[in-house]
Amino acid sequence: GVAPGYANGRYGGGMSGNIILRVATKLLAPYILLFALYVQFHGDLGPGGGFQAGVIFGAGFILYALVYGLENTRRVLPPRIAQFCSATGFLLYAATGVIGLLRGANFLNYNVLAHDPHHGQHWGIFSVEMGVFITVFGTMVSIFYAVAGRKELD
Repeated sequence: GVAPGYANGRYGGGMSGNIILRVATKLLAPYILLFALYVQFHGDLGPGGGFQAGVIFGAGFILYALVYGLENTRRVLPPRIAQFCSATGFLLYAATGVIGLLRGANFLNYNVLAHDPHHGQHWGIFSVEMGVFITVFGTMVSIFYAVAGRKELD
């Protein structure tokens, strides 16, 4: 069978029978995702950044999967999209470093990303943190899909 409680297991595709959890998740999930974006876009100004935002954003989808079922979540966010996010985020991070190399500086030297070194630092940090955010989000959800969707050994 399928892992209990996740993918159309004994809970009927999540905890669909508990109306309080369903309503609370519908109300909180958008705010969880919005808070993740807040952490992402204010990460260079204070504590937080790409990793924390990616974890929070992924947790929003995992909460949805735990309450509404794995199959419903896979319809909202297909596994291929989550895997694509993992790869794309890494490529964005790496491309930021390679651009520095191509401009004659060290890997991840942000000063050469703009005419003004201050702006270069800003854009470099922003793109690296965005890459981390996308990678962590995609990886968290992909790992959850792999573990939650596994079949039990008989």
